[in-house]
Amino acid sequence: VFASLPTMMLHGFKSSKQDFTFGPWQVTAAKTHIMKSKDIERLAEELNMPSLPEMLFGDNVLRIKHTNGYGIEFNATDALKRVNNMEDAVKVACALEWQESRVDSEHSKEVLKPYDWTYTTDYRGTLIGEDMQINVTTTTERIDMEKLKAREQIMFFDEVLLFEDELHDHGVSMISVKIRVMPTSFFLLQRFFLRVDRVLIRINDTRLYHEAGKNYMLREFSTRESKIAELKSVPAALYTDPNEIAQHLNLRLTECEKLEFPVMPPQTPVKDVLQ
Repeated sequence: VFASLPTMMLHGFKSSKQDFTFGPWQVTAAKTHIMKSKDIERLAEELNMPSLPEMLFGDNVLRIKHTNGYGIEFNATDALKRVNNMEDAVKVACALEWQESRVDSEHSKEVLKPYDWTYTTDYRGTLIGEDMQINVTTTTERIDMEKLKAREQIMFFDEVLLFEDELHDHGVSMISVKIRVMPTSFFLLQRFFLRVDRVLIRINDTRLYHEAGKNYMLREFSTRESKIAELKSVPAALYTDPNEIAQHLNLRLTECEKLEFPVMPPQTPVKDVLQ
């Protein structure tokens, strides 16, 4: 659905912030420079991970917020919190050598703690709101992808990169989120893309859709994964293109949720309060 849009995956060193209003919603896309190394070290300690992605955009965010204060946002720190920091999920020949190269010399004598060095995350966004929060329930309702293919004017579009790592030249691990707003709806796609050369390709997608006037959004999460050995019939040139390779990967999981908006409590008339 986004394929026809120009790729805007710039490494965002130039700071920019865009706001767009859609009915009672404000969409904010903030992009700024890579996180400084001292901040990365502090965050790695906080997350109990030996290292974090090379390009970490800790202040980048895509936020959808209702005038009543509730909403959902997508940011790198919360995405990394969903990484399994307890186990090395992908065993490859170069894994040990790769890990050792990433550890600071003064720590190299310590036992290396296993962790998922591919930074695979099943992050689906962070619900926001002090007093009121969106209620999440499972649903059989699906996002109507055909409806989204209809040629509708795009009033706003942006793409925000959260993190990227080249896995010590053995592939790529990255997560980005993009949104487009049409006159009657908005559609968001957050994609985690992992390619470990000669081993596997994995894509975790979160799609979010809201139609104006409805009291909920639909959220669909899916995991697709195939070993490189299973992709023999697919041209290797497609391995580096998430949009192209996605359709060739095995679908492992789909979960559909309804994100229902909180109901505003009725206002107490002033005269009743005064009595």
